[in-house]
Amino acid sequence: MSHPTDLTALDYSLIELQDEVRSHFGWKLSADVESAESLLRVVEESSVESWTRHRRAATIADLRRRLVLREVNVAVLGAAVEVSEVISILDKPTLLVGADGAVGVLQDLPETIADRAWSRLVCVVSDGDGGSGTLAAVKRGVPFILHSHGDNEKSWRSLLKSAENTANPSPLVLTHQTPNQIAGMHNPGGFTDGDRAVCFLIALGLDAERIKMLGTRSDIVGKWSGATDPERKLVKLQWMDRIIRTLGVDY
Repeated sequence: MSHPTDLTALDYSLIELQDEVRSHFGWKLSADVESAESLLRVVEESSVESWTRHRRAATIADLRRRLVLREVNVAVLGAAVEVSEVISILDKPTLLVGADGAVGVLQDLPETIADRAWSRLVCVVSDGDGGSGTLAAVKRGVPFILHSHGDNEKSWRSLLKSAENTANPSPLVLTHQTPNQIAGMHNPGGFTDGDRAVCFLIALGLDAERIKMLGTRSDIVGKWSGATDPERKLVKLQWMDRIIRTLGVDY
């Protein structure tokens, strides 16, 4: 690891996989670049102090201290996660990372344990389209690993606007999916929110064996998925499966 605030893909093959995904779906690299550059510009022109570049680097360092240096286990909440799975994991010394709208499952928990679950949610990996669960995390000031891609500018702008209107805007880390080096942003690899969360954790320095996937399915579209074409989503989930297995994480 070259610097404690770097987030570099475990292997360049993860970046090459993003090229394969673009080619498969017929997406243009230029659209991903434009969205990334726009996200960076909007965040850095914002008056939110915690969104400055040096504070974003500090957020990465804080996340590394909490998730990696303490040698804890981490559960990634995926789109098919069930309340029972979250309740079970709360009996163990495990921290939580949400894959976008999957954090909505925390809203369905019994009141007696909901606050305990929210307190264990370390960050949310999001491209901005997670719906009510994502907004609930924004209102609580949970850190966001906010991702840009070619067709989500409207989503990330909406999320940023919601965060700006809170008393304590969520700290940010910015990610993109281009092979370019973009100062102030990172590309740890990944395609969907779930596998991107795993790429982020491993880039942060977490060992793969410490990662547990909850509600991560490649055969069904989970209830916490954003609005999507189910058939197209299932194809995307096959790419997710390939990426997670490349990283050596079981689910």
